[in-house]
Amino acid sequence: MWEDLSANLKKYISKRVSNSYDAEDILQEVFLKINAHITEIKDTAQIYAWIYQITRNTIIDYYRNKKQAEQLPDIPDENTDANQIELSSELITCLKPMIDRLPEKYKQAILLTELGELTQKELAVKLGLSISGAKSRVQRGRAMLKEMFLECCLIQCDVYGHIIDYKHRENDCKYC
Repeated sequence: MWEDLSANLKKYISKRVSNSYDAEDILQEVFLKINAHITEIKDTAQIYAWIYQITRNTIIDYYRNKKQAEQLPDIPDENTDANQIELSSELITCLKPMIDRLPEKYKQAILLTELGELTQKELAVKLGLSISGAKSRVQRGRAMLKEMFLECCLIQCDVYGHIIDYKHRENDCKYC
């Protein structure tokens, strides 16, 4: 069976997988699956369709596993977590004066949701706003705070948005 099918299956796989080493691995896996389940086939006239279905599924599994491997986050080390806590606590000292400078309606929305324990839905009920109005207020308040932070500091983040470093801009920050 190997001699009859391997060349055609390898061409089929190679057209769908760019790496020739991965194509070889997939081909090997296909034949392992064929060998493990060949006794289960009832209609030998359909054997080629069955083999190509195994091949298609194995290629799909390859891409599924590759995608999951790419999505796995790096394992943070303890120093990174401690560094983030230190950076965050330093930046928090700037946060209160920045929040105090927000227009009252945005300040209230940020204090109640971000620093308080209200959800945006609860904020809407408390302030007599629509849910979308409350969400809009919180989002605008966040955007204003972000703008203030960026005026005050140069912030460096990792790919996940975690602050990994910052420094105050050369001019004195008017917020903190």
